[in-house]
Amino acid sequence: MTVLYRLDATASEIAATFGARVGEDPWAGGHIAPGKFAPVITAGREFIAGPRPAGKRLERRMIPRLWGVPPPPSAHDASRAVLTVRNPDSPFWIGNLRNSEFRCFVPATLFMVWGKGDDREGKRLRHWFACADQPLFAFAGVWKDSEVPSFALLTCEPNALLRGAGRETMPVILPCDPQAQDDWLYADWNRASRLIAPYPSSLMREVQNA
Repeated sequence: MTVLYRLDATASEIAATFGARVGEDPWAGGHIAPGKFAPVITAGREFIAGPRPAGKRLERRMIPRLWGVPPPPSAHDASRAVLTVRNPDSPFWIGNLRNSEFRCFVPATLFMVWGKGDDREGKRLRHWFACADQPLFAFAGVWKDSEVPSFALLTCEPNALLRGAGRETMPVILPCDPQAQDDWLYADWNRASRLIAPYPSSLMREVQNA
């Protein structure tokens, strides 16, 4: 599971890359951990649940969201936020995913996963990955309109690179394609769900000493 990522870009750089309007997010770059706010790109209304006005296509906006969605009532640990979506068909997620207003993408430049085994100092191995074809990329995300609007990252089967690091899942990374990003934010779920797929290993690289 992705437990840490980096976004080494300013708010204006992120907005320019993804064609979004910068709101009041003063992001200047750095690490993002669970329970912290991070910039996300959305095309829905910010704090109002429900579909967009008929025939209206809202602009992309960069706004802050908290990484980690409050768990469902059935969760064993009600204090442990949900960071990732493993099963998009789950009743907990499907309503939001079918409503494109709640889909978002999450800009990043690197992400970290825990690997198998320990290093020479006895610490658990950490692997950092980046996209070779897009220095600033986007995870597929979904947000919930809880007391504090929060988001989670979609996951899928790992590609060969992540599988080699000992992972059983990887975050969904959107292709470097404006149409794919548009589909995630605006298309119906049948079309958008096709983007839930492993990113090609050939387009990724492992980063040492990140």
